[in-house]
This record gives sequence, C-alpha cells and structure tokens, in this order.
Amino acid sequence: MKIAIVGCGVVGSSWSLVFARAGHDVAIYDRTLPAAEAALAFVSQADPAFAARCRLATDLADVLNGAEYVQESAPERLPIKQALYREMDALLSPTTIVASSTSGFPASQFTEGLKNAARCLVAHPINPPHLIPLVELIPAPWTAPETVNVTRELMRTLGQSPITLTREINGFVVNRLQSALLGEAFRLVEDGICTPAEVDAAVADGLGLRWCFMGPFATIDLNAANGVGEYCANLGPMYYGLAKEQADPREWSPNLVSSIESKMRAAVPPADLPTRRKWRDAFLAAIVAAKRDITGKLGA
Repeated sequence: MKIAIVGCGVVGSSWSLVFARAGHDVAIYDRTLPAAEAALAFVSQADPAFAARCRLATDLADVLNGAEYVQESAPERLPIKQALYREMDALLSPTTIVASSTSGFPASQFTEGLKNAARCLVAHPINPPHLIPLVELIPAPWTAPETVNVTRELMRTLGQSPITLTREINGFVVNRLQSALLGEAFRLVEDGICTPAEVDAAVADGLGLRWCFMGPFATIDLNAANGVGEYCANLGPMYYGLAKEQADPREWSPNLVSSIESKMRAAVPPADLPTRRKWRDAFLAAIVAAKRDITGKLGA
C-alpha cells in the first residue's frame, strides 16, 4: 500500500517506521525539510532496509500523489489542521483515507464540508506508536463505516492494537482514563498525602503491573471469587464515596506544578531527560516483546 506521512514530528517519525517496517511504500512530507529528513533518519536508524521503502516528498501534492492512506501528524493547533485539510482535500484521490494522529481534536472540527469528509477519521496513537501498539479510531459523524473498517484492518496488519469508539467524545478514551488518574495524583500531592515519587511507585510497582497486561474490568473481575458482580457488590459503595470526594475538580495551580517540577528535576536533571527517554523506549520495547512471548506461551 502507498502511505503518505504528513507532518514529521516525534509522532510522524514514529508512524513512518511503523508503516515501513510493515513493508509499505512510504512518502514522507513536512513543510520544514529538516523535519522530514529527521524522520527518514529515524527510520534508517531502526533498519536501513526500512528506510529503503521511504522517500522524501517535495511538497503536499507530491506526498499525496497515489497515496491510498494518509497519516496526518501536523501540529496540534486547530487552525493549522483546518487549513491543511482544505489544502489536502483538493489534492486527494476519491478513495484515499486520511487519518489524523490528533490527541484531542475530533475530526468533525477540521473535516466538515470537505468533499473527502467521509474518508476522514482520527487514528490516535499512544506515543510512540512504533513501540506502543494501541490506536484509538474515532469517526466523525459523517465518516463512512467502510473508512473505519479499512483503517482498523490496516492497523491490525501493522501489528497495532486498534480500539473503535462509537462516536466523538472529548479526550477520546485513553486521555479520559489518564485524566482521571492524573487528577487524583495531583490531588494526593497537593493535599500532602504522599510525594510524586510515591504516587509513581503506587502505579509502577502496584496497579501498573496488572494494567500492563489486563485492563481495569478484567482486573476487578479476578479480584473477587465470583467475578465482577461480587466485586461491585462488595466495593461499589466505597468507590461511589471516593467518586463523590473527587467530584470537585481542581486546576493544577502554578505553585503545585512548580513544586512537582522541582521534585522531578531533582530526580532527573534537565540534561538527563533525553537519556531517560531512551531508557523508557528500551524498557517499552522489552515489555512489549515480553508480553508477546508470554501471550504466545500462556494465551490471552
């Protein structure tokens, strides 16, 4: 399949690797040539054979020429996306699918009125997609079902793990779940209950060990002798009480953010952040590989 990558930041570069690794022909474009060159270099660092499947496009018309699928990863600013989609709409073939990597804007905000609107949707990855397989597929009200079906099957052939939302919703699924956890994490630190490092330990050494291979419903289903019904009967009232405590959302105040920032920088100085990100990526790759190996031995 001929793939077009439009926008070559961290996410666009990672997508380039995902598609090239799966054997597709990939055209790469960014309005800033050095960004596109960096994306190609990123693919080459992974494997020169992958880079051989990629080419740098000279302009938007060039990258879209013959493209069967477009992964757009332009900056997260709505006016930029709206202008880009109007420009792409005049250049696309009648059958091209365009998926946005946006982490927050519903497709309806930048595809309304386009002639290609039925073939546009959001395919939001978890960064970086070449390591983390989950992709959220979110159709606009006018996205054709076939567009969603084709994109979902493509993602599966890439080795990604797509989930499909029935309709647009603020934050999609992953960010809504993350929002709930972050809101409580900031609250615990602000109220002096524990430190940022201890919140991180509660997830990394506790909840996260289960969550890395089973979700919250599967987790609670196994945490009561007779399954989720018994769990909810036993603990539902407690969680309802907690939800009422948390029903008053708090902004992350500048003083709170500054306090957390100082603690995080004491643990990882600014100069060490790039190295720490490389450590994270290596750890992620090892976890994903281990999950696949364990799943193969034990089953899902």
